[in-house]
Amino acid sequence: MFRNRYTPGYSYFLGKSSSVRFRTPSPSPRMPQFAIVRRLSTTGSMEGFRTIGTGVYLRDIHEPCQDTKSPNVILIFGWLGAHPRQLRDYTRAYAKLYPKASQIVIQCNRDLLWTTSYVRSRRLKPVIDALEELHCLSSSSVQRPPRILTHVFSNGGSLQMTLLGHMLRRKYGSVPAPSSSASALVLDSCPAAGGFKPIKLAVRTVIRNPIARRVVLAIVHTIYSVRFGLSLLFGKQMIMLEKLQIEMWNPRILSWMGLHTPRLYLFSRKDQLVSWQEVARHAEIAKERGMDVHCELFEESAHVAHVRVEPEKYWSSVQEVWAVATKKSEN
Repeated sequence: MFRNRYTPGYSYFLGKSSSVRFRTPSPSPRMPQFAIVRRLSTTGSMEGFRTIGTGVYLRDIHEPCQDTKSPNVILIFGWLGAHPRQLRDYTRAYAKLYPKASQIVIQCNRDLLWTTSYVRSRRLKPVIDALEELHCLSSSSVQRPPRILTHVFSNGGSLQMTLLGHMLRRKYGSVPAPSSSASALVLDSCPAAGGFKPIKLAVRTVIRNPIARRVVLAIVHTIYSVRFGLSLLFGKQMIMLEKLQIEMWNPRILSWMGLHTPRLYLFSRKDQLVSWQEVARHAEIAKERGMDVHCELFEESAHVAHVRVEPEKYWSSVQEVWAVATKKSEN
């Protein structure tokens, strides 16, 4: 797996035979409980990006990326309510690591929990348009296989990513990804297990006004109860987070991915929104299903705040998993 620069040995979880491993860092200062913001500004801007849709931003590098060791496109799915200024910490880091890579940033509005899939799909349409422009999809005139690094934050970003995957399959079908294409998936603080508790915690964190919070919780609880009843009635999974967990085990969650795509789980013991045991279990099952799984466990960071506690460890893990992806594509 990864070389261990931080501790003298690896730890294992969920069985001695598991090859999914993580490193345990030294203690760091305690961070705030949650990194979810309370308001989402769809009019916010990102330095060096142009707005191509509601909460969708593109940093298009027109100069072709000749470096086959670097991604040519980076997709970033923000967490629920994340403001552009928070996501800029990641876009700037990526611009330094991979300066020739175009970046697409997708915000996650706080109305995600009750918005229809039609509305959410309409908001994600500019992402597909941008991917086509960047020659990442099958309808494009592709000279070289795409090299795409996908970075997803929390359950909000995961829901956005899985919906994009459904949209791509509807439009292009299940076309196998070229074996020579490089792709990697980074999962920061996700996915959570099913149940109403993670949703309730997210709503309480995002919505500050106590009256509005009660109204939204009542709406979300009603939706959850209806879906739970329908799941029991028809024997089909319809609960949002439980369905999300299952979809996240799909190795072809996005059309250019496959079993060859390495995925990196970044999670923390101090995350009070998504339990580290839930993430570890998801990673272990993904490994059992043949996926190339890498894990990084943090000790002191809060939800989606790992990079603020240990940035060197965070970004070295991302670079290493991308190196695994490029090595696979070369072989």
